[in-house]
Amino acid sequence: MAKIKYLLLALFAFNGIVAEAAPLVFEGESGIGKGKHIVFLAGDHEYRSEESLPALARILAKHHGFKCTVLFNIDPETGEIVAGTPSNMPGLEALETADLAVVFLRFQNLPGDQMKHLDTYLRRGGPVVGMRTATHAFQIPKDQPYSKYSFKSDASGYELGFGHQVLGQTWVGHYGRNHRQSTRISVLDSMKDHPILRGVEDVWVQAGAYVGKPVDGQILTMAQPLEGMTPDSPVVESLPPQPSEWTRTYQSADGKEGRVFTSLYGTPEDITNDGYRRMMVNGMLWAIGLEDAITPDLNVEFVGPFQPNTFGNQTHALGIKPEMYEGFESPIPANNNTNKPKKKK
Repeated sequence: MAKIKYLLLALFAFNGIVAEAAPLVFEGESGIGKGKHIVFLAGDHEYRSEESLPALARILAKHHGFKCTVLFNIDPETGEIVAGTPSNMPGLEALETADLAVVFLRFQNLPGDQMKHLDTYLRRGGPVVGMRTATHAFQIPKDQPYSKYSFKSDASGYELGFGHQVLGQTWVGHYGRNHRQSTRISVLDSMKDHPILRGVEDVWVQAGAYVGKPVDGQILTMAQPLEGMTPDSPVVESLPPQPSEWTRTYQSADGKEGRVFTSLYGTPEDITNDGYRRMMVNGMLWAIGLEDAITPDLNVEFVGPFQPNTFGNQTHALGIKPEMYEGFESPIPANNNTNKPKKKK
C-alpha cells in the first residue's frame, strides 16, 4: 500500500499537478528569540496538531521574536492541510537552519527525500520538543530508509525508534478512557523550581492520559485521570498519577547531544488552559537553551482568533491551506467545517 502511495505521488509530480504548499512562516521582530528559528512539524490523525502548532508558533514569534516555520501534512493534489494521511510534509529542509524542532507527528511514513532532513537534524543533536503522539511519530516499513525511527523498531542500537531513543518513551497505551476522561496535571514538589515550571499553575487538559514513564531524565509533572471532561470532574480513584512531562538528553548517531522536553498532551483545547500553554512555551525556551529568560509572567497570550475543534480521528477542518494562516490576525482554524462529503448512493 505504501509503495502505491509513493507511486501516485511520483505520478502527480511527473505530470506537474502536485499542489505545492509553501511553508507557513511567522517572522518575529524583537524579543528573546530574535535570531533563533523554530520548526514545528504538525502531522497526526486525531489530536489536531494542525491547530495547536500554528497557534503556539504565533505566540513564540509575535511575543518573543522567534522565526517560526510550521509544516503540515499536505494533500499533494489540492495543497490542503490533512490530518496525518498522506505522509507528505513538504518544506522539511527548513530544519537545516532550525535551532529547535517541535514534533507532533503520528505514524508517519515520510518519503526518504523529506525524512533525510529530520535525520540530519537529529544527527547534529538538534533540540527536540515532543508532543502527545510524537512517542509513535513514525511507522516506516523495514525495507525502507529510516525505518529505524519506527515506534516498533528492532534496529540494533535504535530499538523502539524515535520515541524511545529521542523522547524517552515509545507508545505504550492509554491510561483510562480517552475522549471520556480528561486529565489534571500537577507539578512534582521536587521540580517546582525548574525553569519550565515557572508561573505554571492549575493545569488541566482535555486529552486522556497516556502510560509513559521515561527511560531516564527528570520527570516534572504527574497526570491524574478524571472521571469526566471538565476540570472539576472527580478523580479516577483506581488510576494513580502517571508521569506526563519530562526532560532528558539524547545522544545522536554522530555522538552529539540534544536537549529534549516531552509532553504527552497538546490538543488545541489543551493549550486553551493557561497553565498548560505556559508550560509548553517555557519548555520550548528551555530546550533551545534560553531558560534564563523564562519568567513567571512571560507573555503566552494567544495571537489572533483561536476557536479550536475538539479532537477526534480524522475530524480535522476541511479546505484549509497553509497560506490561510499567514500573518497574526487570521483565525485558527480557518473554519470549523469538519463534515466529510456524503458518499453518493
